Amino acid sequence: MNPHWKELIPADEYVVSVDGPFNEGDGKVLTFLYQPLIGPLAISLYFTLKNQVEENRLQSEPYSHYYLMNVLNSNLQTIYETRQKLEAIGLMDSFVKKKESHRSFLYVLKPPLSPKQFFSDGLLNIFLFQKMGRNYYTRLKKWFGDDVISISEYEKVTKDFQQVFASSASSITQSDVPTEQEVMKMSDKPESSPVHVELDHFDFDLFLAGLHESLVPKKAITDEVKDTIMKLAFLYGISPIEMKNIVLASIDEENEIDVEKMRKEARDWYTIMHYQSLPKLVDRTQSPVYQSDINVPKTKEERFIRYLETVSPRQLLEDISNGSEPAASDLQLIENVMLKQKLNPGVANVLIHYCLLRTDMKLSKGFVEKIASHWARKNIKTVKEAMELAKNEHKQYMEWQKDKRQNNRRKPIRSEQLPDWFEHRQQQNVKDEEIENFEEEKKKMEERLKKYKNR
Repeated sequence: MNPHWKELIPADEYVVSVDGPFNEGDGKVLTFLYQPLIGPLAISLYFTLKNQVEENRLQSEPYSHYYLMNVLNSNLQTIYETRQKLEAIGLMDSFVKKKESHRSFLYVLKPPLSPKQFFSDGLLNIFLFQKMGRNYYTRLKKWFGDDVISISEYEKVTKDFQQVFASSASSITQSDVPTEQEVMKMSDKPESSPVHVELDHFDFDLFLAGLHESLVPKKAITDEVKDTIMKLAFLYGISPIEMKNIVLASIDEENEIDVEKMRKEARDWYTIMHYQSLPKLVDRTQSPVYQSDINVPKTKEERFIRYLETVSPRQLLEDISNGSEPAASDLQLIENVMLKQKLNPGVANVLIHYCLLRTDMKLSKGFVEKIASHWARKNIKTVKEAMELAKNEHKQYMEWQKDKRQNNRRKPIRSEQLPDWFEHRQQQNVKDEEIENFEEEKKKMEERLKKYKNR
């Protein structure tokens, strides 16, 4: 993806468009259901754009993005990234019209899902559950889901149209009757559409090839079932082969696929495979906004930077371990520092690589958390920034590690180990044996990562 300044500059104009008025309940849905997932800035951007459309109109006057930067008190990169969140979650569509001298954008705001749609979505509701926890999620669901009053004990006394109104002989011509197209233009409420997920890496043909016609009839794969399969594959990282078994377990007595049962089977599968924990709403890999602008990596360091930007922390740990599943404690540690310190995945990868070589291929909780806290205070966002800070502060990190060992009364296991992306090591008196140990460990890690660096 191109950097934001290639896609958007402050002078670019935009027009906001809506299909119809929004109701009062939409604000509560956005505040209490969407905001925990995409953050307050995204909701603020949504309401800012919405309020730029005057009452009884369907589009706004042209504005520049510089005006939007002043209103939100934010830089253009943050606004661009926030706009992408609204697009990804289904609250906005963006269009651009390019001319020789400038570009103009059209931002079409879409209404949020209704509470019923949201809590039965199968994707957003799971993320909200993980974000808010069971207690608050249950309270929100109860708050938005009042039971419908039963009318079984009531008698209907509603009057029909002809009982209230009488037809008069008014002179209405055919031209006075609105056409179907005109009626469509007068639609007062746009229809909410759920988040649509498309997975390039999910081979749906392979999935269908593994299903025997006698077990799962083709008519059972409805559009709803297909959409649910794609969402579950995205949410839980399920392969086509594994998805086949989940679908087979969801067939009912009428040879139809029970969508709710399929969701439960997918949750059970993930629980077994991933240590009784639901996935978090975090980027799997470094966001393109924070990736380097190197189109074709040439040097060894550039290739390594690109590798750290394009793999997840879990995958990095697997690659270093020759494909072995990372320990649950290591995953929990990295997950915690990423969420608590708000580290980007690429920055977390640099942290993992540095700490593994400094602590004899083990992730020391105190050491990892202390460096992560330091990087968070320094507002480190990119892989390059993390590597530079590690180089500059290496001496300080050595002191932290030395103090920790003295406090724990442990004898140092090995002299300093440094990642190979350090341009130079500080001068110190180390034994030849310790240097050989470091070089040996470095070669081992290079061999482990060699087959993954050219991804």
